[in-house]
Amino acid sequence: MLAALLKACAQLPDPRFRRVLWRGVLGAAALFAVTTVAVGWGLHGLRLFDLGWANTIIELLGSLAAVVVSLMLFPSIAALVISLLAEDIAQAVEQRHYPNLPPPRRQGMAEILRGSLRLAAVSLGLNVLALPAALLLWWVLGVGAFAYYLLNGYLLAREYFELVAWRRMEPDQADALRRAHGKGLWALGVVLAVLSTLPLVNLLAPLLSTAAMVHVVERLRSRALAL
Repeated sequence: MLAALLKACAQLPDPRFRRVLWRGVLGAAALFAVTTVAVGWGLHGLRLFDLGWANTIIELLGSLAAVVVSLMLFPSIAALVISLLAEDIAQAVEQRHYPNLPPPRRQGMAEILRGSLRLAAVSLGLNVLALPAALLLWWVLGVGAFAYYLLNGYLLAREYFELVAWRRMEPDQADALRRAHGKGLWALGVVLAVLSTLPLVNLLAPLLSTAAMVHVVERLRSRALAL
């Protein structure tokens, strides 16, 4: 599992990886700008008091709050966009490391949307709650932080594995393979969960997670076919 993550890190300079990363960052930046402008425009037209100076203060504080919240959510939105571009990441890894693979199986739109949206939801939720929750659990509950990473490690490992494995296997076959190697995948998921809580690194976490899981799936598939 560690070797898969190291291979994913080694491919970060790949132009295709950079394109996916920039799409995520630019998408988050666009949403940041739209949110800030929309909140400022809404507060500008809002008049709660008869006193002009009071309304001005509310407008300024509201705009500042919108900027702060948008900045806090910036990595989460970028991660969400990158998660939805997982197919591009998987193709880049396969073309570089597994060029002899046949084209991935045809997936129905419902299956693709199901996997992408589930992963996006998990990634977004983890990024939004991860850092403050992890810090709170670490300082207040101590061992709670360990439980937090175990839970989210399981969720991330399952979602990334299914997203990648379903490209090459039927869902029931992928599920059986995942269950057979659950402990190793869980360990990798914990590492991915930790990466998702680190500032700035969490921008790369969905990209690295998808790339690493491609290597894991191919190794497990090859091992299963050899038996």
